[in-house]
Amino acid sequence: MATVHQGSCHCGAVRFAATAPLRDVITCHCTQCRASSGHFWAATSVPLDRFQLTEARGLRWYRASDIAERGFCDQCGSTLFWRPDGEYRISFSPAALDGPTGLKITHQWHREDAGDYYAPEGPPPPAAADPPDQLTCACLCGGVTFSLPGPAGDITACHCAQCRKLSGHFAASFDADEGALDYASRISLTEYKTPGGGARGFCAACGSSLWFRAADGSFSVEAGCVAGPTGGRLTGHIFVGDKGDYYDLNDGLPQSKDW
Repeated sequence: MATVHQGSCHCGAVRFAATAPLRDVITCHCTQCRASSGHFWAATSVPLDRFQLTEARGLRWYRASDIAERGFCDQCGSTLFWRPDGEYRISFSPAALDGPTGLKITHQWHREDAGDYYAPEGPPPPAAADPPDQLTCACLCGGVTFSLPGPAGDITACHCAQCRKLSGHFAASFDADEGALDYASRISLTEYKTPGGGARGFCAACGSSLWFRAADGSFSVEAGCVAGPTGGRLTGHIFVGDKGDYYDLNDGLPQSKDW
């Protein structure tokens, strides 16, 4: 009997089932996937006849290009689906699956578009000699745009179950002063209240991950929403005890099982 994998967004307003076999995972570093997820995205895939939506009250689709649309939860902002036009398949985040995936990463797409703060494989590049003194950040559709002082500095990757569900792979963010954010537009900015008392800011029109405010008031910005160089550098990984089973960490940076 074929294995059926259950998946969901973080808040449960979108749920789905996918019947094995699932395609192994592709990661994508294109500017769209980075802006949408807040770092970079990962996806597995099945034909549509082996995919079923079991809860769709939070599902929203954003027409991201002339060849595909992206699906996300408009309640919590989880980055979930990529559906190409004219093809009988759907791609979805392995981080959305509930339980082990049994998959592995086999391809890395658009490596040339990776952010300046990490490398698709291996250690991150050295920090820029002339970092930007201002960062411009935006969601994929432009409904939320803001600037803040740069450079980003130290960037931390988080592999906790919450960050993986919401981002669609794992998160990468840098500390910032929330009061220093200067919004040019915030018409579609939405906050998702997390179970731990924090809040995640995302765009309700396109689903892009933007920032996180912890319960203690500390604030961080998702590195993938920065348009252009961040002037930052990935410096470590936290909550690796919760990381996905489909990827390894091979950049040589410090790792912490929890915080």
